[in-house]
Amino acid sequence: MTRIRELDALRGFAVGGIMLVNTWQHLPNDPDRPRTGVDWAIDALFQARFYPIFSLLFGIGFVLFLQRAGRWVLLSRLVWLFGFGLVQHTFYQGEVLTDYAFYGALVLLPASFLAGGLPVLILGLGAVVWAMREGGGSLFIPGLFLVGMALMQLRPSERLLWPGFAVSALATALLTPAWVMTGDWTVYSVAALAGAVAYTTGLLLLLRADWTAPLSAVLEPMGRMALTNYVSGTLVIFLTGPLVASDPTRWSVVLVAVVTLLAQAWASRWWLSTFRYGPLEWVWRCLTWFRWVPNRLESGRDHNRPLPDPGGS
Repeated sequence: MTRIRELDALRGFAVGGIMLVNTWQHLPNDPDRPRTGVDWAIDALFQARFYPIFSLLFGIGFVLFLQRAGRWVLLSRLVWLFGFGLVQHTFYQGEVLTDYAFYGALVLLPASFLAGGLPVLILGLGAVVWAMREGGGSLFIPGLFLVGMALMQLRPSERLLWPGFAVSALATALLTPAWVMTGDWTVYSVAALAGAVAYTTGLLLLLRADWTAPLSAVLEPMGRMALTNYVSGTLVIFLTGPLVASDPTRWSVVLVAVVTLLAQAWASRWWLSTFRYGPLEWVWRCLTWFRWVPNRLESGRDHNRPLPDPGGS
Protein backbone atom coordinates (compact mmCIF):
# COMPACT_ATOMS: atom_id res chain seq x y z
CA MET A 1 0.00 0.00 0.00
CA THR A 2 1.52 3.33 -1.04
CA ARG A 3 0.94 6.48 0.95
CA ILE A 4 -1.18 9.42 -0.21
CA ARG A 5 1.72 11.82 -0.53
CA GLU A 6 -0.33 15.02 -0.84
CA LEU A 7 -1.97 14.27 2.51
CA ASP A 8 1.47 13.75 4.07
CA ALA A 9 2.60 17.11 2.70
CA LEU A 10 -0.56 18.81 3.94
CA ARG A 11 -0.07 17.26 7.36
CA GLY A 12 3.52 18.50 7.44
CA PHE A 13 2.31 21.99 6.53
CA ALA A 14 -0.25 21.90 9.34
CA VAL A 15 2.32 20.72 11.89
CA GLY A 16 4.58 23.62 10.93
CA GLY A 17 1.79 26.16 11.36
CA ILE A 18 0.76 24.64 14.68
CA MET A 19 4.36 24.99 15.92
CA LEU A 20 4.37 28.72 15.16
CA VAL A 21 0.95 29.37 16.69
CA ASN A 22 1.61 27.27 19.80
CA THR A 23 4.89 29.07 20.47
CA TRP A 24 3.02 32.38 20.34
CA GLN A 25 0.01 31.17 22.33
CA HIS A 26 2.11 30.12 25.31
CA LEU A 27 3.44 33.58 25.95
CA PRO A 28 2.21 35.29 29.14
CA ASN A 29 -1.14 36.98 28.51
CA ASP A 30 -0.73 40.58 29.71
CA PRO A 31 -3.72 42.73 28.63
CA ASP A 32 -1.75 45.91 29.40
CA ARG A 33 1.07 45.05 27.00
CA PRO A 34 0.74 46.74 23.59
CA ARG A 35 0.33 44.31 20.70
CA THR A 36 3.23 44.09 18.27
CA GLY A 37 3.20 43.53 14.53
CA VAL A 38 4.04 39.87 15.14
CA ASP A 39 0.95 39.54 17.36
CA TRP A 40 -1.31 41.04 14.71
CA ALA A 41 0.18 38.95 11.91
CA ILE A 42 -0.15 35.64 13.76
CA ASP A 43 -3.65 36.47 14.97
CA ALA A 44 -4.86 37.51 11.51
CA LEU A 45 -3.05 34.98 9.32
CA PHE A 46 -2.22 31.87 11.34
CA GLN A 47 -4.13 31.56 14.61
CA ALA A 48 -6.90 28.89 14.43
CA ARG A 49 -6.04 28.13 10.78
CA PHE A 50 -3.96 24.98 11.21
CA TYR A 51 -5.64 22.78 13.79
CA PRO A 52 -8.77 22.61 11.55
CA ILE A 53 -6.54 21.23 8.78
CA PHE A 54 -5.04 18.70 11.15
CA SER A 55 -8.50 17.72 12.41
CA LEU A 56 -9.77 17.15 8.86
CA LEU A 57 -6.73 14.98 8.18
CA PHE A 58 -7.38 12.99 11.34
CA GLY A 59 -10.87 12.18 10.07
CA ILE A 60 -9.45 11.23 6.67
CA GLY A 61 -6.80 9.05 8.30
CA PHE A 62 -9.48 7.34 10.36
CA VAL A 63 -11.21 6.16 7.18
CA LEU A 64 -7.94 4.97 5.65
CA PHE A 65 -7.04 3.02 8.79
CA LEU A 66 -10.55 1.57 9.03
CA GLN A 67 -10.12 0.13 5.55
CA ARG A 68 -7.18 -1.93 6.83
CA ALA A 69 -8.24 -2.72 10.38
CA GLY A 70 -11.34 -3.32 12.46
CA ARG A 71 -12.98 -0.96 14.92
CA TRP A 72 -11.41 -2.68 17.92
CA VAL A 73 -7.96 -1.94 16.55
CA LEU A 74 -8.98 1.68 15.98
CA LEU A 75 -10.21 1.88 19.55
CA SER A 76 -6.86 0.52 20.74
CA ARG A 77 -5.12 3.15 18.62
CA LEU A 78 -7.18 5.92 20.23
CA VAL A 79 -6.60 4.58 23.76
CA TRP A 80 -2.84 4.66 23.25
CA LEU A 81 -3.07 8.14 21.72
CA PHE A 82 -4.84 9.24 24.90
CA GLY A 83 -1.93 7.78 26.85
CA PHE A 84 0.57 9.78 24.80
CA GLY A 85 -1.48 12.89 25.58
CA LEU A 86 -1.42 12.20 29.31
CA VAL A 87 2.36 11.93 29.24
CA GLN A 88 2.66 15.10 27.19
CA HIS A 89 0.32 16.90 29.59
CA THR A 90 2.93 16.55 32.35
CA PHE A 91 5.04 19.25 30.69
CA TYR A 92 2.66 20.91 28.20
CA GLN A 93 -0.76 22.01 29.38
CA GLY A 94 -2.16 22.80 25.93
CA GLU A 95 -1.81 19.33 24.37
CA VAL A 96 -4.60 18.16 22.07
CA LEU A 97 -3.84 14.44 21.86
CA THR A 98 -6.28 13.60 24.65
CA ASP A 99 -8.96 15.69 22.91
CA TYR A 100 -8.31 13.90 19.62
CA ALA A 101 -8.46 10.48 21.26
CA PHE A 102 -11.62 11.32 23.24
CA TYR A 103 -13.52 12.83 20.32
CA GLY A 104 -12.31 10.10 18.00
CA ALA A 105 -13.86 7.45 20.24
CA LEU A 106 -16.96 9.54 20.93
CA VAL A 107 -17.71 10.64 17.35
CA LEU A 108 -15.72 8.83 14.67
CA LEU A 109 -16.25 5.25 15.86
CA PRO A 110 -20.06 5.61 16.05
CA ALA A 111 -20.12 7.50 12.73
CA SER A 112 -18.36 4.58 11.07
CA PHE A 113 -21.64 2.66 11.36
CA LEU A 114 -23.53 5.29 9.34
CA ALA A 115 -24.02 5.18 5.60
CA GLY A 116 -20.86 6.80 4.35
CA GLY A 117 -20.68 10.20 2.71
CA LEU A 118 -23.51 12.70 2.76
CA PRO A 119 -25.07 11.83 6.17
CA VAL A 120 -21.66 12.11 7.83
CA LEU A 121 -20.97 15.40 6.04
CA ILE A 122 -24.29 16.92 7.15
CA LEU A 123 -23.68 15.75 10.72
CA GLY A 124 -20.18 17.21 10.66
CA LEU A 125 -21.23 20.60 9.30
CA GLY A 126 -23.99 20.75 11.89
CA ALA A 127 -21.46 20.02 14.63
CA VAL A 128 -19.18 22.80 13.32
CA VAL A 129 -22.06 25.31 13.40
CA TRP A 130 -22.99 24.20 16.93
CA ALA A 131 -19.36 24.59 18.06
CA MET A 132 -19.26 28.11 16.64
CA ARG A 133 -22.36 29.06 18.61
CA GLU A 134 -20.82 27.60 21.77
CA GLY A 135 -17.53 29.49 21.51
CA GLY A 136 -15.41 27.28 19.25
CA GLY A 137 -11.97 26.16 20.39
CA SER A 138 -11.66 22.41 20.91
CA LEU A 139 -15.40 22.06 20.34
CA PHE A 140 -14.70 22.36 16.61
CA ILE A 141 -12.70 19.12 16.65
CA PRO A 142 -15.53 16.53 16.47
CA GLY A 143 -17.31 18.34 13.65
CA LEU A 144 -14.09 18.71 11.68
CA PHE A 145 -13.32 15.03 12.26
CA LEU A 146 -16.66 14.14 10.68
CA VAL A 147 -16.16 16.53 7.75
CA GLY A 148 -12.77 14.95 7.02
CA MET A 149 -14.27 11.50 7.29
CA ALA A 150 -17.05 12.44 4.87
CA LEU A 151 -14.65 14.01 2.36
CA MET A 152 -12.64 10.80 2.26
CA GLN A 153 -15.81 8.80 1.70
CA LEU A 154 -17.25 11.14 -0.95
CA ARG A 155 -13.95 11.80 -2.78
CA PRO A 156 -15.04 15.16 -4.32
CA SER A 157 -13.70 16.04 -7.75
CA GLU A 158 -10.33 17.78 -7.99
CA ARG A 159 -12.04 20.35 -10.22
CA LEU A 160 -13.54 21.83 -7.05
CA LEU A 161 -10.12 22.88 -5.75
CA TRP A 162 -9.92 26.11 -7.74
CA PRO A 163 -13.47 27.30 -6.87
CA GLY A 164 -12.93 26.24 -3.26
CA PHE A 165 -9.70 28.20 -3.07
CA ALA A 166 -11.18 31.31 -4.71
CA VAL A 167 -14.27 31.42 -2.47
CA SER A 168 -12.44 30.65 0.78
CA ALA A 169 -9.59 33.09 0.06
CA LEU A 170 -12.07 35.87 -0.73
CA ALA A 171 -14.08 35.07 2.40
CA THR A 172 -11.08 35.22 4.72
CA ALA A 173 -9.81 38.40 3.00
CA LEU A 174 -13.14 40.11 3.70
CA LEU A 175 -13.90 38.66 7.12
CA THR A 176 -10.48 39.19 8.72
CA PRO A 177 -10.67 43.02 8.43
CA ALA A 178 -14.30 42.80 9.59
CA TRP A 179 -13.12 41.03 12.73
CA VAL A 180 -10.43 43.67 13.30
CA MET A 181 -13.10 46.39 13.14
CA THR A 182 -15.80 44.63 15.18
CA GLY A 183 -13.92 42.27 17.48
CA ASP A 184 -16.75 39.76 16.97
CA TRP A 185 -15.65 36.22 17.84
CA THR A 186 -18.06 34.56 15.41
CA VAL A 187 -16.68 36.62 12.54
CA TYR A 188 -13.17 35.62 13.56
CA SER A 189 -14.11 31.92 13.73
CA VAL A 190 -15.64 31.97 10.25
CA ALA A 191 -12.60 33.85 8.92
CA ALA A 192 -10.27 31.30 10.50
CA LEU A 193 -12.16 28.33 9.07
CA ALA A 194 -12.24 29.99 5.65
CA GLY A 195 -8.50 30.59 5.98
CA ALA A 196 -7.96 26.90 6.76
CA VAL A 197 -9.87 25.94 3.61
CA ALA A 198 -7.88 28.47 1.57
CA TYR A 199 -4.56 27.14 2.88
CA THR A 200 -5.64 23.54 2.23
CA THR A 201 -6.93 24.01 -1.30
CA GLY A 202 -4.13 26.43 -2.16
CA LEU A 203 -1.43 24.02 -1.06
CA LEU A 204 -3.04 21.09 -2.87
CA LEU A 205 -3.13 23.17 -6.04
CA LEU A 206 0.47 24.25 -5.53
CA LEU A 207 1.67 20.68 -5.07
CA ARG A 208 0.37 19.81 -8.52
CA ALA A 209 3.00 22.02 -10.16
CA ASP A 210 6.29 20.34 -11.11
CA TRP A 211 8.38 23.21 -9.77
CA THR A 212 7.04 22.65 -6.23
CA ALA A 213 8.65 19.21 -5.93
CA PRO A 214 11.28 20.54 -3.46
CA LEU A 215 8.48 21.88 -1.24
CA SER A 216 6.77 18.52 -1.27
CA ALA A 217 10.08 16.81 -0.48
CA VAL A 218 10.34 18.93 2.68
CA LEU A 219 6.72 18.68 3.84
CA GLU A 220 6.07 14.99 3.21
CA PRO A 221 8.62 13.61 5.71
CA MET A 222 7.43 16.10 8.32
CA GLY A 223 3.87 14.91 7.78
CA ARG A 224 4.82 11.25 8.01
CA MET A 225 6.37 12.04 11.39
CA ALA A 226 3.59 14.38 12.51
CA LEU A 227 3.19 12.90 16.01
CA THR A 228 6.94 12.96 16.69
CA ASN A 229 7.25 16.51 15.35
CA TYR A 230 4.22 17.77 17.26
CA VAL A 231 5.39 16.35 20.61
CA SER A 232 9.02 17.40 20.13
CA GLY A 233 7.83 20.89 19.12
CA THR A 234 5.88 21.27 22.35
CA LEU A 235 8.97 20.19 24.29
CA VAL A 236 10.92 22.99 22.57
CA ILE A 237 8.16 25.45 23.51
CA PHE A 238 8.36 24.31 27.13
CA LEU A 239 12.15 24.63 27.27
CA THR A 240 12.36 28.00 25.49
CA GLY A 241 9.33 29.56 27.19
CA PRO A 242 11.23 31.86 29.58
CA LEU A 243 13.52 33.11 26.80
CA VAL A 244 10.63 33.86 24.42
CA ALA A 245 8.55 35.50 27.16
CA SER A 246 11.35 37.97 27.92
CA ASP A 247 11.33 39.35 24.36
CA PRO A 248 8.91 42.31 24.08
CA THR A 249 9.17 42.38 20.27
CA ARG A 250 7.83 38.80 19.88
CA TRP A 251 10.33 38.11 17.09
CA SER A 252 11.81 35.33 19.22
CA VAL A 253 8.53 33.45 18.62
CA VAL A 254 9.29 33.41 14.90
CA LEU A 255 12.95 32.53 15.49
CA VAL A 256 12.20 29.57 17.77
CA ALA A 257 9.52 28.25 15.42
CA VAL A 258 11.64 28.59 12.28
CA VAL A 259 14.76 27.00 13.83
CA THR A 260 12.67 24.14 15.22
CA LEU A 261 10.94 23.50 11.90
CA LEU A 262 14.21 23.54 9.98
CA ALA A 263 15.66 21.03 12.43
CA GLN A 264 12.54 18.85 12.20
CA ALA A 265 12.54 18.98 8.39
CA TRP A 266 16.15 17.78 8.30
CA ALA A 267 15.64 15.18 11.05
CA SER A 268 12.47 13.80 9.44
CA ARG A 269 14.14 13.35 6.07
CA TRP A 270 17.23 11.79 7.67
CA TRP A 271 15.23 9.40 9.89
CA LEU A 272 12.92 8.22 7.10
CA SER A 273 15.91 7.42 4.90
CA THR A 274 16.49 4.48 7.26
CA PHE A 275 13.14 3.76 8.92
CA ARG A 276 9.54 3.36 7.75
CA TYR A 277 7.96 5.23 10.66
CA GLY A 278 8.95 8.08 12.95
CA PRO A 279 10.00 7.18 16.52
CA LEU A 280 6.67 7.89 18.20
CA GLU A 281 4.71 6.68 15.18
CA TRP A 282 6.50 3.34 15.44
CA VAL A 283 5.90 3.04 19.19
CA TRP A 284 2.23 3.93 18.64
CA ARG A 285 1.90 1.23 15.96
CA CYS A 286 3.55 -1.42 18.12
CA LEU A 287 1.31 -0.57 21.07
CA THR A 288 -1.80 -0.51 18.89
CA TRP A 289 -1.18 -4.03 17.63
CA PHE A 290 0.54 -5.11 20.86
CA ARG A 291 3.37 -6.70 18.91
CA TRP A 292 6.71 -5.78 17.39
CA VAL A 293 6.42 -4.04 14.02
CA PRO A 294 9.58 -4.03 11.85
CA ASN A 295 10.72 -0.50 11.21
CA ARG A 296 14.10 -0.51 9.48
CA LEU A 297 14.01 -0.21 5.69
CA GLU A 298 15.43 -3.19 3.86
CA SER A 299 16.23 -1.29 0.66
CA GLY A 300 15.65 1.99 -1.13
CA ARG A 301 12.57 0.47 -2.78
CA ASP A 302 10.83 0.39 0.61
CA HIS A 303 10.61 4.18 0.81
CA ASN A 304 7.06 5.47 1.28
CA ARG A 305 5.79 1.89 1.53
CA PRO A 306 4.75 1.08 5.09
CA LEU A 307 4.29 -2.55 5.98
CA PRO A 308 0.73 -3.89 6.04
CA ASP A 309 -0.67 -3.67 9.54
CA PRO A 310 -0.34 -6.95 11.44
CA GLY A 311 -3.64 -8.73 11.18
CA GLY A 312 -5.00 -6.10 8.77
CA SER A 313 -6.97 -6.98 5.70
